[in-house]
Amino acid sequence: LGWSPHQSTQAVQKLPTDWEDQCIRSCLRKAYVIKEHDIPASLFINSDQTQLVYAPGDKMTWSKTGEKQVKVVNVEEKRAITVMVSVASDGQALPLQAIYTGKSSRSLPNSAASNYDDAINAGFRLVSSMTATYWSNQTTMKDFANDILAPYISAEIERLGLPPNQKALWTIDVFSVHCSREFCMWMKENHPNIFLDYVPGGCT
Repeated sequence: LGWSPHQSTQAVQKLPTDWEDQCIRSCLRKAYVIKEHDIPASLFINSDQTQLVYAPGDKMTWSKTGEKQVKVVNVEEKRAITVMVSVASDGQALPLQAIYTGKSSRSLPNSAASNYDDAINAGFRLVSSMTATYWSNQTTMKDFANDILAPYISAEIERLGLPPNQKALWTIDVFSVHCSREFCMWMKENHPNIFLDYVPGGCT
């Protein structure tokens, strides 16, 4: 069969029992919003956050055959960031947002780092979480909406010759920050022309 031994990396995600119904309803909601508000493909944007580990390892090392206990240095240490990846339905990729653990610019890549200028010129946002983790939070989500999503949408509206109040559809997952009342109300107040849409829980 061409199989070989592999070390597990994560538990299998359990789908909701009604996942098919949830996904159908989700598709219908998207179709309705897109049709009713004449949203072009480039203004239907999907974003997802992923963990990026600096130096991933497989917890493997060399040891004498038959050894029962094998010690490895730094197995439990994890250095990572969160990266927000976004793509529009027409295939355009939006600039990335990278979230670093820390409360100041000292936690961010040095401006003298290789390719730093290229990343900044491409519109990438390198931000501190302002917390003890690299997880997304209210501040980083608002930063993304203000400095990556909204400018992209404005540029597309101008490029396509659409009215300034043209609607857009933004799909994200149901992470607690994303669907919180605080963030939803902030989006409604600051970006009223961007509709929030959520991937059904457990279906990503």
